[in-house]
Amino acid sequence: MADQTLFADEAMPFMNQIYSAALRMTRNASDAEDLVQETYLRAYRGFGGFKEGSNLRAWLYRILTNTFINQYRARQRRPDETELDEQEDLYLLRRIGGLEAVNAGRSAEDELMDYFTDGEVTSALDDLPENFRLPVLLADVEGFSYKEIAEMLDVPIGTVMSRLHRGRKALQKGLYDYASSRGLSPTS
Repeated sequence: MADQTLFADEAMPFMNQIYSAALRMTRNASDAEDLVQETYLRAYRGFGGFKEGSNLRAWLYRILTNTFINQYRARQRRPDETELDEQEDLYLLRRIGGLEAVNAGRSAEDELMDYFTDGEVTSALDDLPENFRLPVLLADVEGFSYKEIAEMLDVPIGTVMSRLHRGRKALQKGLYDYASSRGLSPTS
C-alpha cells in the first residue's frame, strides 16, 4: 500500500507524458488539461490502494484512459459541440512520420510519410473508431506493451491485439486513400 504523502514525488514526473497522451486523446488543449486534472485527482484519491513496486506509469495511464472513456461516453449522450480553436498535433506527425529519424537510416515508409501533411495523418487517425484509436495511440505512440494496454482498457490481450491489427489496417487504408488521391500509389 502506497503512502499518499509520496504521491507528488512519484507521480508528478509523469505529468508531461500524461498531458501529451491526453492531448492526443482529446485533440483539444483545454479538454486535455481537464482530463489530466481529473486523472491526477483520481490517482491521488486512490494512491493508498496502489501496490508499491508495480508500474506507476501504467497505473496512471489506466486511470487516464478510463477517465477519458467515461468522459467520451458522457459526451456521446450530449448534443454535438463544435470546437472553434482546433489544434493540430505535430508531435503525433513526428512520431508517425519519423521526422526525427536520421536521414541516412530512413525507411521507405518514413520517406513516404513526408508526402502527407499533419492534417492528413491526424485525420486518418481521428477517423478510426474510438475502440481502435485508443489501442493504436497507446501502442504506437506511447509505446505500451499489449499487456499494459489490456490492463489499462480492462480487456483481454487478444482483444488488444485484434483492435490494434484492425486499427492499424484502417489507418493504413486511410493513408492509402490519401496517397491515391495525390497520385502517390499505383492505380489498379
